[in-house]
Formats: sequence, C-alpha cells, structure tokens
Amino acid sequence: MVKTFTFHIFSTAGESSCIKGYDLREALQDLGMSSLYARRMARLSARIFGDVFRPTTSQSMKVVQLMREKPREHKPEVTEYYPPHTEVYKMMRRLQFVGLYRDEHADFRAEMRRVARLKGKAPPKKGEGKRAMKRK
Repeated sequence: MVKTFTFHIFSTAGESSCIKGYDLREALQDLGMSSLYARRMARLSARIFGDVFRPTTSQSMKVVQLMREKPREHKPEVTEYYPPHTEVYKMMRRLQFVGLYRDEHADFRAEMRRVARLKGKAPPKKGEGKRAMKRK
C-alpha cells in the first residue's frame, strides 16, 4: 500500500516547487530539511499513520505487517467458518416447545421408543435391570 501525496514548497520569491513522493521523511531529506523539528514531525506522522520511521529490512517489515493485521480471533473468516449449530438447535427446541415448529424426525424417534417399550423391547429403567434384580 503506497501513500502518495503532493508536497509544495514555497520560496521567498513566490515560485513553488512540487514534489510527488511516497514518504514524507525521504522528501524532507531530499530537500535537505532534516532539522530536528522535521525529524520529529516525520516520526510523529509515522506513529499516527502506522508507518515505520527508521529504515528496516524486509524481514522486519514482514513482522510489522503481521502486527498490523487484526488478530485471528477477530477475523470473520476465522470466527464464522463453521455454521452456528448450537444456536440453531436451541432456537428450534424453543420453537418446538412453543408449538411453532414440528420436528418430524424427533417425533418419529419418540414414537419408536414408545412402541418398543410397549413390546417390552426397550432398555429397562435404571435400577430395574438384570444386575439389580439379582441383588433383590
């Protein structure tokens, strides 16, 4: 991402010289305006806009770019990767309880459990199995 700007310098004679550049610090150095004030202003603008003030290597710039990015847990492509199954399930259970939604598969499973219990094929309740009957 290259930021371009136009930097106008007016001399006492009234003519202006126009410098197009991508870095205010370099533009000031080219003009020989590396006074303490100019350096401090360049450092301040770099801090405000998140630029690097001192010359850095490409490896260090990679670290700077990584630190500029949002953390992974704040990125929507990471946090919204899986669909919200639990929220949908809870919402559907509430709607089913109120009577606005019928889950036919759940009704079918409940009916099959009821029929199996009537036939005597359902698992026994806790404390009524073979092992519990041996103790009694």
